Amino acid sequence: GKVAVVNVWGSWCGPCRTETPELERVFEATKSLGVAFLGIDVRDNLSSARDFVTDRHVQFPSIFDPSLRSLIALGKGYPTSVVPTTLVLDRRHRVAAVFLRALLAEDLHPVVQRIAREPQ
Repeated sequence: GKVAVVNVWGSWCGPCRTETPELERVFEATKSLGVAFLGIDVRDNLSSARDFVTDRHVQFPSIFDPSLRSLIALGKGYPTSVVPTTLVLDRRHRVAAVFLRALLAEDLHPVVQRIAREPQ
């Protein structure tokens, strides 16, 4: 029943480094609306992924998925080759928005806010 923001990232991805503090801002601003965030770290090694999360003070959960198995399990039709990718899922977990680029908080926040305010 929660709106979910799923961000596909990698420690090796330059745009992901720029995007991470922006995602954190939206995470902090929308968690009171019942919005859940999940990162999916792809094509990475575990120590680099851990360092990335620690160094950037990432507060939302992230899973380590170097083989893309979790991402592929989301279903066909979701991008798996573009990093970063951000999916916004509505309360029924239908895809409401897809971003195939690094985001600024001002890009993502209004979209997440609008979807979170939709009636269940």
